[in-house]
Amino acid sequence: LTGCKRLEDFKNNPQKFIEEVTKIIQREMKQLLKDGVKYYKIGDDAYYAVELFQNEELLAYLNDNAIPSEKSPFDHVIYDSDVEERFAKRFEDDEKVKVYVKLPSWFKIDTPIGTYNPDWALVIEKDGEEKLYFVLETKGQEWEGELRPGESAKISFARKHFEAIGTDIEFVGPENDVEAFMLRAVSR
Repeated sequence: LTGCKRLEDFKNNPQKFIEEVTKIIQREMKQLLKDGVKYYKIGDDAYYAVELFQNEELLAYLNDNAIPSEKSPFDHVIYDSDVEERFAKRFEDDEKVKVYVKLPSWFKIDTPIGTYNPDWALVIEKDGEEKLYFVLETKGQEWEGELRPGESAKISFARKHFEAIGTDIEFVGPENDVEAFMLRAVSR
């Protein structure tokens, strides 16, 4: 805050400052995702590479672990499991989901015991307003106690991190039932 010379704005109205910063971050995240993607066809095979932000490439066989997408910044969404595939398809089909992305492996949240990589970010419309969610885990486990201890702790630290900075971003997970998640997300 001192580096951007906005400390006085924060002191005058912390809640309003945080709300405005959250809106700016959400807008810039969407723009960064849109502007940071390049597609390349690789040979004659039915797969593609996506160059994303830091020249990291994501590879997917289009018929095996990716679905076409109209709501992601990408033409296709890559998934790593059957659970993730169900989530991607549901996000694609639900009119309340405005935009979603499978987060790249380099997207990390710092925790005291190492970094954590959420699975998804999505914007859901509720009562005419958009809300940003991170779905932390889309694995077969239904509750945090079933995860590896380190993974469970990282999820807990990530939640506490965002609670402490007062952001509107909501962390959810672990989730294995996309219908239950969507019902909770739109009814909160």
